[in-house]
Amino acid sequence: MSGAYTHRPVLLEEAIQGLAIRPDGVYVDGTLGRGGHSEAIVRGLTAGGRLLCIDRDSQALEEGRARLAPWAGQITFLHGNFGDLAALLDGAGVERVDGMLFDLGVSSPQLDDGSRGFSYQHDAPLDMRMDQSAPLTAFDVVNGWSQEELRRILWQYGEERYSGPIAAAIVRAREQAPIQTTGQLADLIRGAMPAKARREKQHPAKRSFQAIRIAVNDELGEVERMLDTALNLLRPGGRIAVISFHSLEDRLVKSAFAQWASGCTCPPDFPVCVCGKKPRARLVGRRPIVAGGEELQDNPRARSAKLRVAEKCGFDL
Repeated sequence: MSGAYTHRPVLLEEAIQGLAIRPDGVYVDGTLGRGGHSEAIVRGLTAGGRLLCIDRDSQALEEGRARLAPWAGQITFLHGNFGDLAALLDGAGVERVDGMLFDLGVSSPQLDDGSRGFSYQHDAPLDMRMDQSAPLTAFDVVNGWSQEELRRILWQYGEERYSGPIAAAIVRAREQAPIQTTGQLADLIRGAMPAKARREKQHPAKRSFQAIRIAVNDELGEVERMLDTALNLLRPGGRIAVISFHSLEDRLVKSAFAQWASGCTCPPDFPVCVCGKKPRARLVGRRPIVAGGEELQDNPRARSAKLRVAEKCGFDL
């Protein structure tokens, strides 16, 4: 098991620095994954501090309990989606916390486990569920959703410029027999694209697999629901740190943070403020933090990572 923990979480030092951990505080790791961020957080706590670890993947929770066993008395493990943050914290008897960290997207173990059906590089049943107790699978999406809905998600979630031909190819193929595996799907996608697209550096199926995964797990909806409630669950002065991996997620985070920090919404030509709105948070850094050269060399998956941090204003509205 020890070899499993050599993996280094993305933007680890930057995220921990961004949280500005109070040793006796209460913190949330909304995406436990392999537990690297959680371990760094709990190491910064004294005996009076507490950490709540959330993950929708029961396997991640099981492995997290083993990794974090030395701090078991300070950690609460919660099986669920961070989009249900308010309900999860309420169920754990927690009203407010001092900081939250969310590392969005699919975790390395999920990608690396070919049987989970996330990767176009392994032939496996079409699954892609982060929570394997959830009802909707990639098989259901690929074989059951309409051609127009498939085209929409491939374009909207994958920014796939050949979304139309790919959706049409999927529908034609499934009329003959259900599409069962990731290998079948990857071959279909490749065959629906022009030769010049198949010669591009990235795998032809990368964008489509991302789009289907996002749809299966309602990833953007979960981020929106989390952002709708997270600030209310922070104590004044508490911080939220979010690591995103593609522009769709980052856009949601950037927009929410900007809204929290905006304050007055009166037209600029008004002589005095009449809306009475005040900033609810301040941005910690005006630009997102990205991985440096050394981290990129060790972990190419960090290339698209962006960290944004916001601090709740020192008062409650």
